[in-house]
Amino acid sequence: MPVPAPTIDISCDGHIHTRFCHHASGEMEDYVRSAITKGLRKIVFLEHMEDGVSYMEATWLTESDFDAYFSEGERLQRIYRGRIDIGLGVEAGYNPEHVERLRDRLARRPWDRIGLSFHYARLAATEQHLNLLSRKDGNIQRAREFGAETLLTRYLDALIDAVTLLPADVLCHLDAALRYLPELTWTPDHLEQIGRLLALVKDSRMCLEINTSGLPIRGEPFPSSTILHKAINLGIPLVAGSDAHRPEDVGRHFDRIEDHIRQAVSRGQAL
Repeated sequence: MPVPAPTIDISCDGHIHTRFCHHASGEMEDYVRSAITKGLRKIVFLEHMEDGVSYMEATWLTESDFDAYFSEGERLQRIYRGRIDIGLGVEAGYNPEHVERLRDRLARRPWDRIGLSFHYARLAATEQHLNLLSRKDGNIQRAREFGAETLLTRYLDALIDAVTLLPADVLCHLDAALRYLPELTWTPDHLEQIGRLLALVKDSRMCLEINTSGLPIRGEPFPSSTILHKAINLGIPLVAGSDAHRPEDVGRHFDRIEDHIRQAVSRGQAL
């Protein structure tokens, strides 16, 4: 029997960053106003939390930043109540060397949503972490020199561990690692890892994000239709996220999400 296309709420943008993460622009209120202008019913800020990462720049919030983030977010919730729902969430970056520290930090605050991702891999004990989602030339060169397929294996192994070790509601941009290496392909072994990962997502009652930031990079959201079909077959709930880093990016390309879902269903029926 054909798998029906699942529903998804495209009136909610569940993945928004602001200037608090040090690599996005705009105040929280700028994103709220943009969402209202675009007719969205709800937004969820999903600011970055990392721990124990050694990198050339901080692309995440400190605890002091999170204090300010919650203070401003709660102010906006009061001001815009009745016009738009505003959620205060976190994108928790997995670090296998700091699991307990991350769990402790996550437990301290009343998050509306915890998104799970893995951005930073340590290639050697004496080296800085590599940002797997970066477009910077230095990161891309290091990835190629180390071996991109091997890095993807590490990336998926890390997510498999992360789903079992950290509390989370949503798995973010599943196949976005090394997204700026256009020659890279996902091997059958990678797809087998993804199958195991999605089974754990299902067992953990997590959602899978359809992240529209992939459209300008590769012509389809994250994850690909092949991966999305696997998730649909498992009955994993889907949520929409723009990964906005500018106010004008809120809700971007949400009008194309339902087509992406239909294509994923059709792809599976053709296999």
